[in-house]
Amino acid sequence: MLSCRDVTQLISESMDTSLPIGKRLGVRFHLLMCKFCARYERQLHLIRETVRRFVATEEKPGGAPGETLSEEARERIRKSLRNP
Repeated sequence: MLSCRDVTQLISESMDTSLPIGKRLGVRFHLLMCKFCARYERQLHLIRETVRRFVATEEKPGGAPGETLSEEARERIRKSLRNP
């Protein structure tokens, strides 16, 4: 059984390279049982997707570097940060 430390390292590695089938299965099995590592994986995917979108926006001509969130979006973020 892989430890949480091993799994988080392997999740990070899997973002850049394909893991061998044995390690992939070990990670998947661990994620089924460990909500903390599963949350870590979701957070990494969210961060990666957010950065990709940001870079895509910055590369577009006329992209909105100074773009701000609506007040409604800000309030949703505040509420979600207060209630994890």
